[in-house]
Amino acid sequence: MNAITPTTADVAAQIRAAFAFRHATKIFDPARKVSEADMATILEAGRLSPTSFGHEPFRILMIQSPEKRELFRDFSWGANGMMNGSAGQLGTASHFGILLAARAPLMTAGSDYLLNHYRTVKHLPEEVIELFNGAYGKFQSSDHKITTDREITDWSGKQAYIVLANMMTAAALLGVDSCPIEGFDMAQTAAVLQAEFGIDTEAWQPAVMFAFGHRAQEPAFPQTRRSMDDTVSWF
Repeated sequence: MNAITPTTADVAAQIRAAFAFRHATKIFDPARKVSEADMATILEAGRLSPTSFGHEPFRILMIQSPEKRELFRDFSWGANGMMNGSAGQLGTASHFGILLAARAPLMTAGSDYLLNHYRTVKHLPEEVIELFNGAYGKFQSSDHKITTDREITDWSGKQAYIVLANMMTAAALLGVDSCPIEGFDMAQTAAVLQAEFGIDTEAWQPAVMFAFGHRAQEPAFPQTRRSMDDTVSWF
C-alpha cells in the first residue's frame, strides 16, 4: 500500500498548530525527557539550516551535566526561570545548550579556516574558491561593511539565530517545548566556556543559550502578537 502523502492543507495546519503550541517555556517538567530520536531531529534541523555564504559560522554546545550547567547559574538570570526563584531552565530542561558564533579570526575573508571550509566541506575547486573568496571579501568590505571583530561576530550571531529558530520550529512540530535565552552576562559566560569547556574564545563567542524539554504547566498568559496588517506591508 502506498504511503499517504500529506496535502498542502495538512502541512499548513501542522505549521499553524506548532506555532500556536510554542512558547518560551520557563519551567520544564524534569521528569519528562526529550527522546533521543526527537533530539536528533532537532539538532539535524540546526545542522541543515541555511547560513550566509554557506559559511556555517556557528557551533552547538550541548550541556547535559547538572554540574556543568550550574557553572552558569550566578550570571544567567534568563535561564533561572526569569528570576522567579525556581531552578529555571538550567535545572529543569531535558536538554540545555549554547550556540557559539564565529569571530573575526575565522570569518574574515581569506582566513585559513574559511579556505579549509571551502575545500573540505563545500568541496569547491580552487578556481571557484578564488572567486567565492573574492565575492565574500567584497560583501564584507564594501557591501555590508562588516570588518571589525564586533561586526563580524554579530553577523555570525545572526546566522546562529536562524539555526536556533529552525531547531525551535522542529521541536514544536514534534510537540517539544523550547526557550531561547539571552539573559546572561557575555563576559562571564565566555570565561566559563574557556576555563571549563576548552572553548577558544578568541575564535568563538557565545551567541544565545537555549533549552528544550516538556512544559511543567500551561502558559500563564495567552499568546499575543501584532495583527497581520500591522506586521506585513505589501507594495
